[in-house]
Amino acid sequence: MQPIHILFLIATYFGILLLISFFTGKNAGNEAFFKANKQSPWYIVAFGMIGATLSGVTFISVPGWVEASQFSYMQMALGYIVGFIVIGTVLLPMYYKLNLTSIYTYLEQRFGRYSYKTGASFFLLSRVIGGSFRLFLVANVLQSILFDALGIPFWITVIITILLIWLYTFKSGIKTIVWTDTLQTLCMLIALGVAIYYVSEDLGIAGSNLISHISESEMSKIFFFDDYKNANYFWKQFLSGAFMAIVMTGLDQDMMQKNLTCRNLKDAQKNMFWFIGVSTVVIFIFLGLGLLLTEYATQNGINAHKDQLFPIVATQGELGYGIAIFFILGLIAAAYSSADSALTSLTTSFSIDILDIEKKYNTSDQVKMRKRIHVLFSIILVLVIIIFKYIIKNESVIARLFVFAGYTYGPLLGLYSFGLFTKMKVKDNFVPWVAIISPILSYIISASCTKWLDFDFGFFILIINGLITFLGLILISRKKN
Repeated sequence: MQPIHILFLIATYFGILLLISFFTGKNAGNEAFFKANKQSPWYIVAFGMIGATLSGVTFISVPGWVEASQFSYMQMALGYIVGFIVIGTVLLPMYYKLNLTSIYTYLEQRFGRYSYKTGASFFLLSRVIGGSFRLFLVANVLQSILFDALGIPFWITVIITILLIWLYTFKSGIKTIVWTDTLQTLCMLIALGVAIYYVSEDLGIAGSNLISHISESEMSKIFFFDDYKNANYFWKQFLSGAFMAIVMTGLDQDMMQKNLTCRNLKDAQKNMFWFIGVSTVVIFIFLGLGLLLTEYATQNGINAHKDQLFPIVATQGELGYGIAIFFILGLIAAAYSSADSALTSLTTSFSIDILDIEKKYNTSDQVKMRKRIHVLFSIILVLVIIIFKYIIKNESVIARLFVFAGYTYGPLLGLYSFGLFTKMKVKDNFVPWVAIISPILSYIISASCTKWLDFDFGFFILIINGLITFLGLILISRKKN
């Protein structure tokens, strides 16, 4: 596929996004940017969240994970179901009852200002790194299939990537994203279906035999109960999945901001419960694609593994232009559906949680300040992605993303659990210290267990981190006045 064709495809795609932005951005102020005026249809939010949750990391990394880890990721996906149920029945009712714009405002009401700033700061750190991970993956792929051929260096690729996001989100933020996510999720799912069709056809697998072929493969093993020390052990994965869903969706301003744009709590809960079933099925299909891609690469002597498997097979194999076109379209759609909302949520949280613009500025100044912050975080994302270029080497991006999330979201898990399940008060000014010390202790425990006991916590480190935070809050608690 020629670079000019890829460039035309990208330009057309973003032309459509900018058109959506134009129509949704009319007369848009901060209320539209932060809350979409609370007028989003729940079914649009639910469908769009599929792409935002799965992202370009899932699109690339999950298929590449099958060769080494089989279908073990489904153990986490089953845990997600439990986590999403908790979000729909516990967290969403609380957020709607308190009428929150930023979900971290809850921490101020429950504990105090230091806790509030701590929670928001950990989210900002988590989302900057997580969003950059996702965009780094996509920028790398675009660099290899397009910009290298045009002689454009990586740092310019990154700037172009972020600039395109900024262009269609700067005016109306979440109001635009609710609708662009719908388009992007549709493109991603079409790309997934097209890829399965092309690869299975080349392997000679009839559509009616596809499920049986996958189920009979040695690579489709889902449950791992044999070695509790292994990171793939079922209960580690399942419980990690449940808590990952709670923290990376329910305690994440990015994901909750979409839910809070629904008209009321009932609509938001409909969105969450429909999303549970659809996202679980989609993850299984991605794993099925990974199995087929691995078989195809093996049969055709293609040396591609992990995050390179899908891109190389789709764009450099013998499957034709069709799969290449839809791969690029699906990759861009999946990546930008999470990256655009990340940029918007970072702007929202920093504006409201850190700078308190709703309290300190009049309406016109709030808009000006919000736009400056939007630009600031665009620049930060560019810088962090470029730094990643020289740090990330061979490990799958999705694995690094979840491990990092375990350390940064752990304090949030501990804070919210303590707030919801106890009535104790804390010495608010000590909370930042607990939140900083907890990930450090978690890392020491994890590294020591791996070295001396050959026990790998894997993603379960999130729960350990949250538990240490919880215990730390008990230590700094005081009697209720």
